[in-house]
Amino acid sequence: MAINRSELVAAVAEKAGTSQTAVNGVLDAVFDVFATSVAKGEKITIPGWLAVERTDRAARTGRNPQTGETIQIAAGHSVKLTAGSKLKAAVAKK
Repeated sequence: MAINRSELVAAVAEKAGTSQTAVNGVLDAVFDVFATSVAKGEKITIPGWLAVERTDRAARTGRNPQTGETIQIAAGHSVKLTAGSKLKAAVAKK
């Protein structure tokens, strides 16, 4: 079972007693700040809930699964999400 964006917006708007348009705008702004900050290498922490940070991936040697040929995979970046204590406790209750 999963909640999509529109269902999330509707649920938050109902709980907050505000319009879905306002919640959608705030959600867009939050994700924009997340993307901009993490792209710069900054870590975002919401104590008790989650932490988001950019991680570095070193260059490595891989193998093409179709041909078996060895290939060089370039270094890159990834994103790491870590659940906080409140989120972990909420999941453990269910």
